[in-house]
Amino acid sequence: MKAAVYHGLRDIRVEERELKALRSDELTIRVAWAGICGSDLHEYEAGPVFVPMDQPDAITGEVAPLTMGHEFAGIVEAVGSAVTKYQVGDRVVVNPTLTHRQNQPDLDVYDGFSFIGLHSDGGFTSYVNAPETNVYTLPANLTLQEGALVEPTAVGVQAVKESGMKFGDTVAIFGAGPIGLVTLLAAKAAGASKIFMFDFSAVRLAKAAELGASVYNLQDHDPIKVVHDELGRGVDATFEVAGVGPALNSAIDVTRARGTVVVVSIFAKGFDFNPMKLTNSGVKLTSTIAYSDASFQQTIDLIANGSLKPQDIVTKKIELDQIVDEGFVTLTEDKAQVKILVELSGEM
Repeated sequence: MKAAVYHGLRDIRVEERELKALRSDELTIRVAWAGICGSDLHEYEAGPVFVPMDQPDAITGEVAPLTMGHEFAGIVEAVGSAVTKYQVGDRVVVNPTLTHRQNQPDLDVYDGFSFIGLHSDGGFTSYVNAPETNVYTLPANLTLQEGALVEPTAVGVQAVKESGMKFGDTVAIFGAGPIGLVTLLAAKAAGASKIFMFDFSAVRLAKAAELGASVYNLQDHDPIKVVHDELGRGVDATFEVAGVGPALNSAIDVTRARGTVVVVSIFAKGFDFNPMKLTNSGVKLTSTIAYSDASFQQTIDLIANGSLKPQDIVTKKIELDQIVDEGFVTLTEDKAQVKILVELSGEM
């Protein structure tokens, strides 16, 4: 079967791969749709970041070349002998986070995690195997395309939960890419009274405006002045989703004393940072990349009941053979693109 395989920096190839043998606790999923994530793009542009290149991953035991894709949904094709919750034909979405909790339930996700599609073969292909514990039923009122949007939306949901944001709080978001936009959706659903969105892309800011944010292009506006002119103080919670040093520094600057900044992005390289920015302001700094099992299920439920509508961020749909030029290269060069979905079986 064809698969989009990561070989290294700017080296993703669509080539033939064999599906690994199905383990007793796994399901084989016929992939319908898969999304290209910002972390996938980081691997393409600046990687390897997560993909194990020189030695097997500690959790999966796998090493590159690996099939990419961790945002996907599909239909159960086969079940292992120990699987009890699912049967052939079920519509499902996969939580790609693999942890030690399968054997030690008391551990937190940050005690060690890997991702299907980054540390093991993922969903940019026709069929993929996943442990039963990582599979979730897709509600009947959701399409498989919407199922492919659950994972990135769960990142935004977890980010909002990490911030401790309360109903009526004010919010700032730096970065109007896919994760910035789903964080916007999650903050809006959680009851934010005002959401400032900052970015350099006019097209992405226009999308953020459609979703309910007050948008400001950083080429023309000083975020500190914007926020303080509007509120008379800083915002309650800020989300850094740009992955660059200036954005983190600005995120702290626009946050009120004792407010919270959540780093959600992936930084391809380090930068100079003065901790006194926190010490002098009392701003709390935290971060998130993974999500709890509960947050993943809550995300499914929130999309199903209409509280979250991530389908609004999809800007393009392509076929697997187009994934490099029309997917990764396009996302690198065209900021008008936000979320690109890859059609595999194309089932809905």
